[in-house]
Amino acid sequence: MKLFSGNSNPELVKKICSYLCIEKGKIDVLTFSDGEIRVKIGENIRGKDVFIVQSTHPPAENLLELLIIMDAAKRASARRITAVTPYFGYARQDKKDEPRVPISAKLVADLITVAGAQRILAMDLHVEQIQGFFNIPFDHLYAAPVIIKYFNQFDLSDFVVVSPDPGSVIRSRAIAKRLGNLPIAIIDKRRPEPNKSSVLNIVGNVKGKNILIFDDIIDTGGTIVGASKALHKKGAKDIFVCCTHPVLSGNALKKISDAPIKKFVVTDTIPLGDKKANIITVLSISELLGEAIKRIHEEISVSSLFV
Repeated sequence: MKLFSGNSNPELVKKICSYLCIEKGKIDVLTFSDGEIRVKIGENIRGKDVFIVQSTHPPAENLLELLIIMDAAKRASARRITAVTPYFGYARQDKKDEPRVPISAKLVADLITVAGAQRILAMDLHVEQIQGFFNIPFDHLYAAPVIIKYFNQFDLSDFVVVSPDPGSVIRSRAIAKRLGNLPIAIIDKRRPEPNKSSVLNIVGNVKGKNILIFDDIIDTGGTIVGASKALHKKGAKDIFVCCTHPVLSGNALKKISDAPIKKFVVTDTIPLGDKKANIITVLSISELLGEAIKRIHEEISVSSLFV
């Protein structure tokens, strides 16, 4: 087994390698003076089981690095290539819901397959049906076990799990069940245009309760900030927000820090870089990904990791 990566998330890759007790594969991922990406694998991988760990969050170079590394591995006669994308970018563009728009998630799926992936491992897709865009085996993990383990340290007797929108009810209900059959509430919102949302109503009792909101992606923070303000007005006590993929574009972190949110819990699928705040807690999904990689390599079941 060989594990390689680009430049998208070096700390996560280091933790995965530590869990697997292996060294990261030797690879140079550089750029020419005009910005073109240059890749060279620095060791023999002929006949090897190759895993390429690369989140595809912006900038687009992260996606290009993944594609070019896979092409290099394919041409170096790797036996099998597995694309490990802790964050699968462009997942929010998964359907043609208005005229003259692309289905970018399907395009990215095609690119990854053509580049040489024979299997893909991803975490918390924005919509699960993206798995159907691939004609290769797809292992879809969830960060829920890591997040649930963290919140099990709390006294959850007066907690309510709040779904940030109707589309997240199934995810929120599953988390509520695994935290001890907690009650749930739902934010009813409307989105007038991309990256903007307005909270209309809260379905469920939240007065005097501690709140746990779980979302897969937080980008601009508008939905979460609006939801937390509405919950606060309805008499909610402490509000805990958690997400798998902290995209946090623009001034999202400042908006979240200024909102009535007690703690913001994220995973390390996307590196925060210089985005720091006292309310942030980062949980690592490295062991979960590492265990999945190990089981895929050993050709044993990964089903127990899906829940």
